[in-house]
Amino acid sequence: MPIAGKGMLLTSMDVDPAHEADFNRWYDREHLEERVAIEGFVEARRYVAEEGAPKYLCLYSTEAIEVLDSPAYKTRLANPTEWSKTTMARFKNMIRAVARITISQGRGRGAALGIRPASGGHDTLREALRTALDPQSADGIVSMHVIESDPALSGPSTEGAGSGDWFVLIDAIDDSAADLATRRVTDNFAFKPMVISSGIYRLLWDIAKADIS
Repeated sequence: MPIAGKGMLLTSMDVDPAHEADFNRWYDREHLEERVAIEGFVEARRYVAEEGAPKYLCLYSTEAIEVLDSPAYKTRLANPTEWSKTTMARFKNMIRAVARITISQGRGRGAALGIRPASGGHDTLREALRTALDPQSADGIVSMHVIESDPALSGPSTEGAGSGDWFVLIDAIDDSAADLATRRVTDNFAFKPMVISSGIYRLLWDIAKADIS
């Protein structure tokens, strides 16, 4: 199915191998469920890189982008658990984008491909991406999405990508299909000035509001 909701928080980071086991335990046993429990959050997906960097990627879908500036979310940010404080202090090469989901088409989810064009803001680019990445036009592509970052809400903590960048996310059945979809953008002359980097990420697991008792 297309990504639920109209808002998204995208985070991506590396962590030193010495702390990696605890980092994954924190995500799996505390953080994802804690975030999805916040009013207005819909679901969260967690990924690991098959190719690309940073190594870890997480997508949090919300009913609207305003949820990511809401009192409920700000209260949680201001009151992290001790485990969260310790773990977040260990993040490296952090990317954080608060974004609007402006395109989400197709059905289902699989391996995810993230492509980061440079700062957008152009209707022409949006429509070109919609056409170039139509899920019906490529075998193995089940859905595709464009999210457009809000510089004010993303904040200065974003590293490795501009706070106003757009992200193209493609759900594919396997790495080869995801790689083929990547080339539709990276090998397209019209998109070359816009692409910062690309990567293929494997879905680890996801959790929706309905999964929380």
